Amino acid sequence: MTAKTWEELAAEKRQKLSASIPEEWRIPNELLPPDSQDDIRNFPETSGWFTEEELAITRCTALELLPKLASGELKSETVTRAFCKKAAAAHQLINCLSETCFTRALETAKSLDKHLATTGKPVGPLHGLPVSLKDCFNLKGLDATVGFTSHIGDPAQYDSVLAEMLQAAGAVFYVKTNVPTAMMIAESVNNAFGRTVSPLNRRLTSGGSSGGESALVAFGGSPLGVGTDIGGSLRIPAACTGTFTLRPSFGRFPTLRCRSGMPGQEAIQSVNGPMTRTLADLELWARIVVDARPWRLDPRCLPIPWRAAPLPPRLRVAVLWNDGMVQPTPPVARALRQTAERLRAAGHEVVDWSPEDQPEGYALLGRVFLADGGRAIREQLERTSEPWRPEMRMYEEAREIGALEYWQLHLDRQAYQKRYLDRWLAAGIDAILCPTTPYSSVENGKFKHVGYTGVYNVLDYSCISFPTGITVDKSVDVALGDTYKPLTEEDRQIQAEYNADAVHGMPISLQLVAQRLEEEKCVEMCKEVLRVLS
Repeated sequence: MTAKTWEELAAEKRQKLSASIPEEWRIPNELLPPDSQDDIRNFPETSGWFTEEELAITRCTALELLPKLASGELKSETVTRAFCKKAAAAHQLINCLSETCFTRALETAKSLDKHLATTGKPVGPLHGLPVSLKDCFNLKGLDATVGFTSHIGDPAQYDSVLAEMLQAAGAVFYVKTNVPTAMMIAESVNNAFGRTVSPLNRRLTSGGSSGGESALVAFGGSPLGVGTDIGGSLRIPAACTGTFTLRPSFGRFPTLRCRSGMPGQEAIQSVNGPMTRTLADLELWARIVVDARPWRLDPRCLPIPWRAAPLPPRLRVAVLWNDGMVQPTPPVARALRQTAERLRAAGHEVVDWSPEDQPEGYALLGRVFLADGGRAIREQLERTSEPWRPEMRMYEEAREIGALEYWQLHLDRQAYQKRYLDRWLAAGIDAILCPTTPYSSVENGKFKHVGYTGVYNVLDYSCISFPTGITVDKSVDVALGDTYKPLTEEDRQIQAEYNADAVHGMPISLQLVAQRLEEEKCVEMCKEVLRVLS
């Protein structure tokens, strides 16, 4: 037991985080946007606080920055300093960080600049590029609280394997980003750091559990972020902020030595993936990681190189219009219809995908997550007498099952995976197109239902969440009304709470699902979907 209360630990941690931002990167009070200003994405351009060089650098994609860094046209120190400042600004406006290591980052950047000047060669394919990491990635000397006050003041003794690989490729780490308690809430809120909000609209959630990462990337405070996904934790925040992400099958990217909110739970594996502003940056990250042969560092990685994935001239795409549990809110339903229509008009075959198997997959997800009766989370909370958050009531009230029941759960999961695979193959489809979440985004504290993502964690399929380029129009995307017959009680609540005014103008994302270990094909199919949408 610690002598300090959880409130004291949290307050000290927040103070330490705030103090780690140097004075030169603290937004002057007179420039701070008012609390009533919802969209703060343009603050860097309109405030006059950023230099033209800083703005030009932080507007660039990773793909645009890397050749300039490799050639010496841009110094890593200059680029790193610009992103440090923008990340610091982001945190002051949307509360997205959990750790900073600005001094370390600038020292790393200077070292990379010196190496390039001395040898004429970059260190690796990510030479000099600032890369942000979700809080759960261990970096030696920094905390990885995963939203628990009990992990405050417990700095990592080693780096995560993926962090080691990215650093060897030339990446510069400068911040880690906020997550929910145990990384098991679909919004990024916890008792240690509080709530991360969306830079697109601060009344709306940035999603979870990689919501600090999605918020930072959407604000332009990171050219390339890395998050994790066990039930939608990459895809949900990407959809809430209009960014790109890839949820890979387990074994493609290394996960060893990351901190978990429920360590040892492996019936559904957590996976790591990129969070980017463009699909090209997403593909670049995936290729670089796989080309580094992660199976030589993480024994659970599969020795599969990044492969060419030529597509048939005519894709067969199945559309999941709803998952049998929750109807997508009106803007998401409209984007799904328009995307299906565009695919059909482009010559692709579009068929319906029955939701008949979705509820069982969602139930399996819940059975796995609650199998320990919430003990893993409870034990961490009890260390500091930290209270349960209301979003975690299902874990607080869960019943622990025995080993025999757990084994049966594995058998049920395998039978489900087999049935879904057989259906997929019998249908002869290339992909499923569906909502990422029922929402474009939603007001803080109102996110419900992770069924659209979580089922594909049970199946371990490759998925991309992508912004469609379609935005919410409150005059068109009106609520379903009293005549709508809800699919479930949860559906009734979601439709009743839908607020077209609150999400007007927000980007709408969809999810593209490929088969297991088809990350390359998923990327190529997403390129084609974006082509027909444009």
